[in-house]
Amino acid sequence: MATDLQTAPALPAVSTLPTPAAPATDDIGFDRELLMMLAKVPLTAILWTVAAYIGHLIWGALDTSTEGSVNYGSIVVICIGMVLAAVIDGYAFKVPNWLTLSLVVAGWYLGLLHTCGVMVDAGQGGIGQALLGTLIGFAVLFPALAIGGMGEGDVKMTMGFGAWMGAFFGDGSAFGMSGAAMIWWSFALGVMIGGVFGLVIMVCRRQFENNGRNFREILTDLQTLVTHGPEKAAARANSRRKEWVRLPYGVPLCVGFLAYLWFRLIYAV
Repeated sequence: MATDLQTAPALPAVSTLPTPAAPATDDIGFDRELLMMLAKVPLTAILWTVAAYIGHLIWGALDTSTEGSVNYGSIVVICIGMVLAAVIDGYAFKVPNWLTLSLVVAGWYLGLLHTCGVMVDAGQGGIGQALLGTLIGFAVLFPALAIGGMGEGDVKMTMGFGAWMGAFFGDGSAFGMSGAAMIWWSFALGVMIGGVFGLVIMVCRRQFENNGRNFREILTDLQTLVTHGPEKAAARANSRRKEWVRLPYGVPLCVGFLAYLWFRLIYAV
């Protein structure tokens, strides 16, 4: 007997796409690329330490001043590191870990060498002063980092500068200025220069009402940081992220570092 039912046409085969391979990780869950970068940091730091020693030798060979002058060869090397970090930040709005972390570790190496009596440069600070300088470099930028107003690379850059200042100037007994004071005043000058950069940008954009409102919001973010902690402050600040004007803050920080070093070591001597 004939039937009105017809066999339904076969559905086209659905191709199964291959599942993307997960990023290579090791057994403890770290990204392999991150592990490779961290493994290279101590080796890169050795290169910076060797550069500090070479800078010390070059300064000594070129210095024709009277006996008793200070050899700032290793300070020139950290200045080169800061300039390199600022250039990268100005171009890419990001300072790479291989640079910032290696500068931090190199500062520790110099401090450790001084503690062990191996004088590769004219520095007077030991490992304790280098670690203290690193901590101060982190502390001065922590509020801005906590509310999302400062990149981690800028903080690590300042920590590297702090490690070298601590390792070189130590408690200041030999230079009249401690490493901690050098870090603080260099940072303060960098903040002022950053403020000038920000004012120039505001004038160029001519959005004074918005800028005034953003300034009040930032003050509230800092108040939230004190009263409710970093998580609440960061969440509040990130809610306005689309309105932010990006500023490579490593540039004014670098200018502040170098300007204060020049004033303190060359002009004010």
